[in-house]
Amino acid sequence: MLSVFLTTALLMTTSTLPVNDTVTAKPKYVMVIHGGAGTILKSQMTPEKEQAYKTALELALRSGYTILQKGGSSLDAVEAAIRVMEDSPLFNAGKGAVFTHEGKNEMDAAIMNGKTLAAGSVAGVTVIRNPITAARAVMEKSQHVMLTGPGAEKFAKEAGLEIVDPSYFYTEERWKALQKVKAADENKTQLDHDADTTHKTSRLGIKNKDNKFGTVGAVALDKQGNLAAATSTGGMTNKKYGRVGDAPIIGAGTYANNATCAISCTGWGEFFIRLCVAKTVSDLMEYRNETLQQAANELIMNKVPALGGDGGLIAIDKNGNITMPFNTAGMYRGSVTEDGKIEVAIYKE
Repeated sequence: MLSVFLTTALLMTTSTLPVNDTVTAKPKYVMVIHGGAGTILKSQMTPEKEQAYKTALELALRSGYTILQKGGSSLDAVEAAIRVMEDSPLFNAGKGAVFTHEGKNEMDAAIMNGKTLAAGSVAGVTVIRNPITAARAVMEKSQHVMLTGPGAEKFAKEAGLEIVDPSYFYTEERWKALQKVKAADENKTQLDHDADTTHKTSRLGIKNKDNKFGTVGAVALDKQGNLAAATSTGGMTNKKYGRVGDAPIIGAGTYANNATCAISCTGWGEFFIRLCVAKTVSDLMEYRNETLQQAANELIMNKVPALGGDGGLIAIDKNGNITMPFNTAGMYRGSVTEDGKIEVAIYKE
């Protein structure tokens, strides 16, 4: 499988992405994706695994770009990119989702149409192969915005989506991660690939200072000038009580508005929810006339850490400018311009 990824990667040009850099048009960016942010250190990454992540990011970007290049919608593009990452065991979404305290995989996802402000999301689903497609079905085939648990799964089945046995989501690496966390402390939760097991005591059900935030996201601008955003996650390792983070909450972890930008967040969800991070970035642009980079940096570099949270976001504005700020050691990320140039990065460079 890795050899297939590597062959695909050679078809596109790659280079190092600047951190927190907003690039003005010429060429215009059309898609940005992320695969999570946190303590991602080169010293703890094997060359093979690093290449696997880069190749998977490139494949996701390529799948979305192909749609955009043919004049397809930004909605189709972000869904396609997310599905690639949901189908990869490398990311904490879909196939690679982490386990809850009870040993289940509970997934959340959201999608939003910047043209109409229509949105859909699902939370706590366990048998839907691609939660992002379920979120889109909620948006397009129901009168609702968010469906949860068994109800969301029943809706997805009636909508004709692919339903799988829960065992489909089992991966040995995620299962071992759960056992490691539970052995250390029954009340501790971790986000994907946490490199540190020393955590600060907090409230019931959360005892952590998380170092890796496993979420995947995509934002895109199509040839018609329409923006879209999508986010998908497996949440926290060892999470309890049906915990839901920011990813499926419109305005917190996911938001798109043709008047401003499209945003997908990754981080300690509780803080992103409290600050309504995604919508606030859009509001700063709309009501204060801030640039995309100014607005995003205000939230990620100032507001979120001031409350004690960390993470990052990706965003693209109506003019094709992008920004990817994060206040952690790294963030899996990538972008593609209208001419097809792909760039991917992992570390803070």
